[in-house]
Amino acid sequence: MRASYAAPRLVRMSGHTLLLIPTRLEESRLERLGGLRWDACETARIGFGPVAAAARCAGLIAERQPARVVLIGIAGTYDADALAPGTAAVFDEVALDGVGVGSEGGLLPPSQIGFPQWPGGDGTPADAVMESLPLAADSTAQTSAGLVLTVCAASADPVQAQRRRERWPSARAEDMEGFGAALACHLAGVPLSVVRGISNVAGDRDTSRWRIDEALDSARSRANVLLSRLAP
Repeated sequence: MRASYAAPRLVRMSGHTLLLIPTRLEESRLERLGGLRWDACETARIGFGPVAAAARCAGLIAERQPARVVLIGIAGTYDADALAPGTAAVFDEVALDGVGVGSEGGLLPPSQIGFPQWPGGDGTPADAVMESLPLAADSTAQTSAGLVLTVCAASADPVQAQRRRERWPSARAEDMEGFGAALACHLAGVPLSVVRGISNVAGDRDTSRWRIDEALDSARSRANVLLSRLAP
């Protein structure tokens, strides 16, 4: 059973925004495409994968004390009809796949084995972090972007991607940093928005078919709208 959370809404707040970009590749291509609205923002790289993202995000929040955090980068889609390569989404929820007991064929997540990733500030079950966390919702979106699934290793083939989707039927895409940043933000009490450009179909490792620049340009447009609304 998942803990019950109320997803925060994106509202105008005082203070600055911390803008996080996972890798130098994403950062350099965003800059080449025209960058983002940097006013009232500080930017930083948080590294590749959920562990680096969690550690780096926690340190940056402690050091810079942002009012909110926005994570932008690329992701792979589980459903190219609903979320096509070259588009972007601001997700409502993030989950972590791979923590618990077992492996691909029979993975039991924290909620099913009774071991939360974090027991909560007062130790009550309702405050515990199991395998998912809400994200700051995009109130301007006409449809819900749903859940992005954070993984430690990107899907190597369509079979692995399908297994992950079977475990997480509501997952629309997979990334590698979202949950790490979300947990750091949750523990610090800072809202997080995750903006992902869809560069490829999850499990497709033929990079000649990837649409990284289109994905990041779409993510840049979505992030610019968010940043303009969040500016103090």
